[in-house]
Amino acid sequence: MKNLLTILAALALAASAQAGCGVTETTTGTLKAFDEKTKELTITPKEGKAAKITLTPETKGADGVKDLVGKAVSVEVSKHAKSKALSVAAAK
Repeated sequence: MKNLLTILAALALAASAQAGCGVTETTTGTLKAFDEKTKELTITPKEGKAAKITLTPETKGADGVKDLVGKAVSVEVSKHAKSKALSVAAAK
């Protein structure tokens, strides 16, 4: 019984460690470049230096990214994994 409780407690802790906090940040700027091979975006904000963000299979709006090169975009990223895009859209 102790072994079963120990395993269940370990699984519960592991599951909670994998759950993100869900806090996101939005980066806006001009989509300077998109590398289709590495799925990497280069975004130049109005102030500051360029940021490189990688698309993942879960990224929303990733299908039309190559059409947005040279245009203003808004990219939502996780607060804890700023190099991974959650969504990409044309800026309003």
